[in-house]
Amino acid sequence: MNTTVPLTKYGAELLKQELHQLKTKERRSVIDAISEARSHGDLSENAEYDAAKERQAFVEGRIAELESKLSTAQIIDPTTLDAEGRVVFASTVDLEDLDSGQKVSYQIVGLDEADLKLNKVSVTSPIARALIGKYAGDVVEVQAPSGPREYEILEVRYI
Repeated sequence: MNTTVPLTKYGAELLKQELHQLKTKERRSVIDAISEARSHGDLSENAEYDAAKERQAFVEGRIAELESKLSTAQIIDPTTLDAEGRVVFASTVDLEDLDSGQKVSYQIVGLDEADLKLNKVSVTSPIARALIGKYAGDVVEVQAPSGPREYEILEVRYI
């Protein structure tokens, strides 16, 4: 049974682009590689053929996975949210580490979109779980690998 998968509008577009790439380019490339390998004769000892078939299985598996995720996705456009200043999925949160004074911003996104380099954290991450439902001015404690950390929520944005 599939459950709904939350995705931002941007994240859904990325998955759609990957799906299009797999269906239009990768699938064709794999079929060509299989044909080329078949032309070399005996398939029982043909490493190129085996590699092409493995690649085909990967591509078809990923296509099925993406189609499933997109069909069960609940796509959320952060610009249309009105959560009255509360931290919710797809919101961007400006934080200050109360120990170091360092400021950081994170957008809370789906598991497939998470990328710490882009300051996008998964809704299932410890920091996102601590932030969900809170408001600007609240102080949250996050269980980090280095121990508990406290952050003050400076601002909640829906961009």
